[in-house]
Amino acid sequence: MNDLLLYLRGVVIGFAVAAPIGPVGLLCIRKALGDGRLAAWAAGLGAALADTVFGGIVGLGLGVAAQSLDQFTLALKLVGGLFMLALGVNAWRAAAEGMDGEPGRGPGPVRDFLSTFTITMTNPGTILGVMGVFAAFGTDASPDGPLQTALLVGGVFCGSALWWAVLTEMTIAVRARFTPERMRRFNHVSGALLMMFGAAALVSVIF
Repeated sequence: MNDLLLYLRGVVIGFAVAAPIGPVGLLCIRKALGDGRLAAWAAGLGAALADTVFGGIVGLGLGVAAQSLDQFTLALKLVGGLFMLALGVNAWRAAAEGMDGEPGRGPGPVRDFLSTFTITMTNPGTILGVMGVFAAFGTDASPDGPLQTALLVGGVFCGSALWWAVLTEMTIAVRARFTPERMRRFNHVSGALLMMFGAAALVSVIF
């Protein structure tokens, strides 16, 4: 029973970590609207895997995770900022070139998976979010032994994947209402926001 509760806590943690709409959420919505369900699912699973990696790190101890984060924060912000800038420019160009985002015209599920995995892994805010949610659940959420660690981390993956599934299906449900003009407009907006996220990460490296 305790193992089941620990797994369910992991599900809640994964869902809570993934739910805020940031650059990965924007990218997932773009994939669902422009490239279809498969691309959005692949993008969501990439983010879910990254959340799970951080969940495993935090599961080993909050102090270890915080210490590791301090060593690589600047490098992560630099890589993540540049990557988000590139994705934002690509989205803006797609809108400027009049691409209406018909399903199947994207870069492919593997690249979609790797894109969101990279963004999530290079975002220090992700591990801080994981740490914050873990801390909110108190010491009872800490695993005891390899089996409980696997259950907790597995729950984090399932919870995060559940959020991306919900977001994908909600977006697919309204996709028919997006005309090519609305899709171009959304690409402009999402591209601008992704560039802003990237620029903010780069500026934080300097200041």
